[in-house]
Amino acid sequence: MDNVKKNIRHLDLPALEAYFETIGEKKFRARQVYEWIWQKHAHQFDQMTNLSKELRQLLAEHFSLPALTVDATQYSADGTVKSRFRTADHHLVEGVLIPTDERKTACVSSQIGCSLSCKFCATGYMERKRNLDYDEIYDEVVLLNQQAEKVYGKKLSNIVFMGMGEPLLNYKNVLKSIERITAPDGLAMSPRRITVSTAGVAKMIRQLGDDKVKFKLAVSLHAANDKKRNEIMPINETNNIKALIEALNYFYQQTGSEITFEYILFKDFNDSKQDADELVKIYRQVPADLVNIIEYNPIEQALFAKPEEDAIARFMQHLEKNRVNARLRRSRGKDIDAACGQLANKD
Repeated sequence: MDNVKKNIRHLDLPALEAYFETIGEKKFRARQVYEWIWQKHAHQFDQMTNLSKELRQLLAEHFSLPALTVDATQYSADGTVKSRFRTADHHLVEGVLIPTDERKTACVSSQIGCSLSCKFCATGYMERKRNLDYDEIYDEVVLLNQQAEKVYGKKLSNIVFMGMGEPLLNYKNVLKSIERITAPDGLAMSPRRITVSTAGVAKMIRQLGDDKVKFKLAVSLHAANDKKRNEIMPINETNNIKALIEALNYFYQQTGSEITFEYILFKDFNDSKQDADELVKIYRQVPADLVNIIEYNPIEQALFAKPEEDAIARFMQHLEKNRVNARLRRSRGKDIDAACGQLANKD
């Protein structure tokens, strides 16, 4: 006999209502439970105080209610907060709260580890253990929001799926988590404040278009020709730049949602005038709103270095001269390994 209890958060409201009818309870009880698990963030049935003790016991006998917990928290000198979360089955995954004056952004993970092996990213050197379930991704957002309120007295304003893992290789859970995050009976956040970042899975970018998603898309480009991109991002061998450009144009035709390119500068690798010209060429083929030029954050496993300041300035000037809407993104949380590409569950 199968003794594994079903996670109650994996039931939608109609399924929950159907369950309550089978045990002779009123339908509105399902709505109460749904509110406890998605809006009041209850993690034990005992906390559901408007249900009878007997009903709470019955639910606990039949269902599980696993949740993420905060395992460790680090505070950066620049105000960034990194949290290591523990799953119910004892895996670790990281999330980051990035504060600025205008916004409080949660950087969330979608997988435990990653299978893409990008050469410049610490997570890429980890094994992918499993995908995160949608309720676990939801918990990351809830916990980071609680931190934002506690540390800064403000709620989260933005969410970026730029933590550990490739969101489009955990497609269903990522979309379902966003549905719950944006639902009026969830966190009721606007999808326009959510950005999903991909290393470039062309087929799934097209799928986002077919699904008419409302959130923004960021593409980690990091090299503007196939030869260089193959060297640092093995995914490019099966999803080359041409395929990516076609998928992004399809995505935009279907959704009209904002597209951003992410481009990390590596010293003497992708920071020359020729590299900038190749980037301009790609930018002109895609209806992208912005190119984020990102400072490289060194990691132990890789030999890349950050370019000198004047090389960065020259690269930026060349983009601006060619009317590329580019922004230099200074790294946050470097001192606690919380910056872009540094997440690796280290102590």
